[in-house]
Amino acid sequence: MSTTINLIIIFATILGLWGGAHWVVEASSRIAKKLGMSELVIGLTIVAFATSAPEFAVTISATMANKMAISVGNVVGSNIFNLGIILGLVAIFGAIKTNKILVYRDASLLVVTGLLLLIFFYDLTLSLVEGIILALTLISYVIFLIRSKVKTDEEIPEGDFRWFDVPILIFGVTLIIGSAHFLVISASEIAREFGISEWMIGITIVAAGTSVPELATSLVALFKGKYGLSIGNLIGSDLFNMLGVLGTASIIRPLTITQSDYYSLVILAAYLIFLFIFMRIGWRITKTEGAVILLIALFRWWVVSVV
Repeated sequence: MSTTINLIIIFATILGLWGGAHWVVEASSRIAKKLGMSELVIGLTIVAFATSAPEFAVTISATMANKMAISVGNVVGSNIFNLGIILGLVAIFGAIKTNKILVYRDASLLVVTGLLLLIFFYDLTLSLVEGIILALTLISYVIFLIRSKVKTDEEIPEGDFRWFDVPILIFGVTLIIGSAHFLVISASEIAREFGISEWMIGITIVAAGTSVPELATSLVALFKGKYGLSIGNLIGSDLFNMLGVLGTASIIRPLTITQSDYYSLVILAAYLIFLFIFMRIGWRITKTEGAVILLIALFRWWVVSVV
């Protein structure tokens, strides 16, 4: 296929990922309410998983197609986009307050996960056992949050269950899976045609596309003046990506990367530590710090693209 057609397909699949994720969140939340699940559990599980569905679908699809660079690069790039570009933009419009729980519980786990990936990928492979450890860590984290009855920042869709929520859920999931499949194919073809590495495609175009749900959520929160809503959602999304998405993918098939890809993981871990310190100082992210975070994220995105 020509480059133009592939670009059209990529644009269409990004819209498909966004639309599919939106419908899955809406329908699954109402179904969960009908089954008697509390809003806390729905927010920490259903909504959180659904907003990470694009990353999950693309990474799994790339893994099945043996496109490891896109598989891992998608997660790394999504983290850059979420906690750098989106968070930085939101902070520029309004200072974001942090707190001890968010920093010491959630952000610290994010840092630990980044360091854990460095250890696991040291041999340039994420094995089955290591994937299971990541997945179990996420499960343990969610169970801890539920048992602690931690207030969720996830916005639960309003409304009661409707009979057509079930077919909407099925259609949404199908749309996400189909969009992910064709996104990986078209992105790979563009990479081959222009001599660009699949890793670069994974951490830029594919990663930005799969982060559309997080971007949409943050923009809605921004327009509503709920600046603090974004950081909780973004940290949660990145935890799901690194623990759940990579963990599940490596259970299906061990993930292998190159030495240059590993350097990108080192940069990611260093950035997470830097962000943790930023969140801790003054218990807020100011507009100026938001601009700095945005610039560093853009620079880091460029660096991991050419490493």
